[in-house]
Amino acid sequence: MNQQFDVVALGELLIDFTQNGNSGQGNPLLEANPGGAPCNVLAMLQKLGKKTAFVGKVGDDMFGRQLKTVAEGAGINLAYLVMDPAAHTTLAFVQTFPNGDRDFSFYRDPGADMLLTADEVPEDAIAHSRIFHFGTLSMTHPGVREATKKAVAAARAGGAIVSFDPNLRPPLWASLEDAREQIAWGLGQCDVLKIADNELEFMTGETDFDRGAAILREKYPNIKVFNVTAGPDGSYSYYGDKRVFVPGFTLGGTIETTGAGDTFCACVLNFVLEHGLEGLTEADLARMLRFANAAAYIVTTRKGAIRSMPEREQVEAICGG
Repeated sequence: MNQQFDVVALGELLIDFTQNGNSGQGNPLLEANPGGAPCNVLAMLQKLGKKTAFVGKVGDDMFGRQLKTVAEGAGINLAYLVMDPAAHTTLAFVQTFPNGDRDFSFYRDPGADMLLTADEVPEDAIAHSRIFHFGTLSMTHPGVREATKKAVAAARAGGAIVSFDPNLRPPLWASLEDAREQIAWGLGQCDVLKIADNELEFMTGETDFDRGAAILREKYPNIKVFNVTAGPDGSYSYYGDKRVFVPGFTLGGTIETTGAGDTFCACVLNFVLEHGLEGLTEADLARMLRFANAAAYIVTTRKGAIRSMPEREQVEAICGG
């Protein structure tokens, strides 16, 4: 009998090198933080008591082994993680600006995560999960794109809820048109969407969230819960004829925003696991966004992602229970 997971995610597991001070000679010291959006999402879900599994590939090198140890320590099931002795683990170098925003430089040509093949996709585990989550870093190249589409097909065939986060990283795409095409494919597959403000503008040309959301909701009526994140300003949820906005938490202490969107996404998926997708009220949506905003804020006050996820009690303390 297949083990049923609450959430299975497919995609990248990588090292985020972030600056952590300077050496005595004035050179930047880089800290090797375990990350990768899908695993960040799963790490937060584990903190909320959910059972998760990750599908992906890392190199059988020092970084791949570090990632495996950390993800296992977070409680994520890694039965479907492939350790590739012939590939290097993908590395991301993160430049953080004074406001906490980031710029990425990737060492991924190729990186192990983009070498996942369709044959390595565990269709049964995905089909028997409650939610399947994916992004577009697993859609930048033909082989891993095929694997991602096979996984989504398995999820849909098994009746799993499909969750999508575009997570646009322009440097990783051969062209922005290719990125736009693959994001559009993901939008057409998902039940739950988390899209950032810049990604909404990228896909619609609209800076007005309501207009941008209306364009995509009309084009992709399959999306039941349509969430837009606007960084520290807060987040929006569009559901049926409802529109809810909840401001972000600006309590100070922000160091960097790595993992904040993934934390938000995890909290939304946790809400869906506990409440379903049908008959949600404005009060439900507001409660969902408030908790997700609070958790995301906490992560911005810490370095890294997988090891920075807050406990439920810490989030409730900020958002008032």
